[in-house]
Amino acid sequence: MEATTKELQELGAFVLAGARGPEQLCVVAEMIRAACDYRWVGIYKIKRGDFVIVAKTGKCPPAYPRFPITQGLGGAALESKQSIMVADVHKDPRYLPTFGSTQSEIVVPVITEAEKVVGLIDVESEKLNAFTEADRDFLEHAAFLISRALK
Repeated sequence: MEATTKELQELGAFVLAGARGPEQLCVVAEMIRAACDYRWVGIYKIKRGDFVIVAKTGKCPPAYPRFPITQGLGGAALESKQSIMVADVHKDPRYLPTFGSTQSEIVVPVITEAEKVVGLIDVESEKLNAFTEADRDFLEHAAFLISRALK
C-alpha cells in the first residue's frame, strides 16, 4: 500500500484546496484511476433519491448515468454502508451493466464524518477477480477524502 500513500496525500490536498465542480471532480476520478491503473472510475452523488454521475474517467459514458439509490451494487453499498467487491459481475443479480466488457467491479460508498452516505465510487475492470483488499482499503480512504467535495 506504500505506493498509494503519496496518491492519497495528493488527492486529499486537491480536495482540501476546494475541488467541488465537475472539472475538478473529473481530475479526482482520474487521480484515483491512475493511482492503481484502473480501467474506469466513476464518482456518483446522491441527488433526489438517485445516484447521479458527477465525474468519470475516459470518453465513454456509463449505461446508467443516473439510477435509483435502491438499485444495483450502489444501492447495496448504500444500505450496508460497506464496500462491495464483485469478482464476477455476471454472477451477481444486483449488477447494473455499465460497459459490456466489465467482468468485476468494486463499489465504495462515500460517507461523511456524520455517517451519511452522499455518493459512491464505482471502479470497473475487464478482468475477473480484479480487486483485492488493498484496492478496497485505498478506495475507502479516497472515498473519505472526497466526502467533503460531494456534500
